[in-house]
Amino acid sequence: MPPPLPDDLVAEDLDIGARAQLKTLTKDNAEFVAKHMAMASRLIDENPELAHEHALTAARRAGRIGVVRETLAITAYQLGDFALALRELRTYRRITGRDDQLPLMADCERGLGRPEKALELARSVDAATLETPVRVELAIVKSGARLDLGQPEAALEELRIPELRRDKAFEYSPALFASYAGVLEELGRDDEAAEWFALADRAIDALEAALAPGELESIAITTERIEDDGEATAEESGVPLEADVDDAAEAGDDDDEAAEEADEAADEHVEDVHDVEGAAEPEQVEPPAEPVQPGAAAAAVDEAEPASEEPAPHGDALFGDALFGDDLIEDEDEDEDQEPGRGGDAR
Repeated sequence: MPPPLPDDLVAEDLDIGARAQLKTLTKDNAEFVAKHMAMASRLIDENPELAHEHALTAARRAGRIGVVRETLAITAYQLGDFALALRELRTYRRITGRDDQLPLMADCERGLGRPEKALELARSVDAATLETPVRVELAIVKSGARLDLGQPEAALEELRIPELRRDKAFEYSPALFASYAGVLEELGRDDEAAEWFALADRAIDALEAALAPGELESIAITTERIEDDGEATAEESGVPLEADVDDAAEAGDDDDEAAEEADEAADEHVEDVHDVEGAAEPEQVEPPAEPVQPGAAAAAVDEAEPASEEPAPHGDALFGDALFGDDLIEDEDEDEDQEPGRGGDAR
């Protein structure tokens, strides 16, 4: 039984980028899925359990849509069900071919008590191919894994990346500064830690001020890619913090293909156990629409041009894989009485 929906909820409440990925479904089914995904997005912070139920409902109708599987993964992660979240994110990665949820996958490995696997997974992709916010988030997760292993010095080095810039505030700067300060604190370098915590607060204030309506004539969101050559080489942008730029280093390693193959086999097995619930019309299965990849966004003052207002690809739902196997759609014409159970271990 799907969770109830508010009377005033409409499919358009879901982010336009996410709705675009539902175009391979029938009109009625796309509207049904969009509403439950919108509710999952709305409830993810205040009621993650109910958000997860809405995500499950959407996944039963659209198990081959990447953003639907991503949504279910995020809600599982919020509930601490890291095994399910990791499995769903692997499926999302297979469906879309994207690595944008690699940091969350690595953090799930940490949640399962496998920091070595987290580092191995994080190094399986060339960091230079990732968008800047993803690369920064991945560095933070790698640093956390090093702390899990009792390696604070190595944890600090994981955060010495070109984006660790004291002079400008980007959308990822507060989290990066705070993580760096936390590791310094672990090392007993309290004075330096206090300085970086203060920089994190200043970055938040600077970003909020830059985005406050009426404060500036215009705000432009620009994209930059910083090369790992010891200094920032991209166009200077962002909110100034009047400080210096730090050096950086990043590492690489091999991927864990065996785990993904095991997940593919598990997904296929689910087809024999779970039936689709409430599918009024069979889905039209086509390859999902290619999502737009977000760039590294930095708030900057641009008095010549107005702000660009392109929607985020997934909106509020930064979501990943689902509980159901890739062959789920083929069973939609069968019995609709059973509901799938949740897999994986909760941390």
